[in-house]
Amino acid sequence: MRILVVDDEKLLVKGMKFNLENEGYEVDCAYDGAAAVELARNGRFDLIILDVMMPELDGLEACTRIREFSNVPIIMLTAKSEDADKLMGFESGADDYLTKPFNILELKARVRALLRRAAGAQRTAGKILSAGGINLNTEERSASLDGKPVELTAKEYDLIELLMRNPRRIYSRENLMNVVWGYSYAGDYRTVDVHIRRLREKLERNPAEPEYILTKWGVGYYFKG
Repeated sequence: MRILVVDDEKLLVKGMKFNLENEGYEVDCAYDGAAAVELARNGRFDLIILDVMMPELDGLEACTRIREFSNVPIIMLTAKSEDADKLMGFESGADDYLTKPFNILELKARVRALLRRAAGAQRTAGKILSAGGINLNTEERSASLDGKPVELTAKEYDLIELLMRNPRRIYSRENLMNVVWGYSYAGDYRTVDVHIRRLREKLERNPAEPEYILTKWGVGYYFKG
């Protein structure tokens, strides 16, 4: 199992890495929120331990961005213990919360519990995403409509999989550009509109009156589900 530990306190990171590796985990480290997002986007992690107070990008914003493209379990670390701060962490997408200073045995127990929970959820999750006549095979990265194969480009597939995995969640064009094309992409946001139009042409029975790939005017796009 691979864990990403993110905190700007390097001695604390060193201690967590040492203890987690002694438990048999593979541990990667980062020291700011921006690096955490990039590592989470480009690497495959089974769990992330993420501090709230960090430079570049704080842990709450980093958690929010990671949640745009990943459901990896996240434990938030903070020096604050107020309920409002914990609620902010959970609203950002955290799965668990630990207040500093903490007992390393408690951290390891929470890591084990979250990994067990995630493994159970993964066993029950199918590789097929379906809505109406639209079907995605997430292992083969293939799509079909009413049982007939539909050819999608890589970005079209990435876009529709993100929307179908998060039904009714509204994404702005900026969000979709950041998640699907990457934060460093310098293209025009109208690229998103073009891809949405193509997906409707390929996956909606009547592209002029879509049933599933919908627009929230003035806000963004979402999948009805």
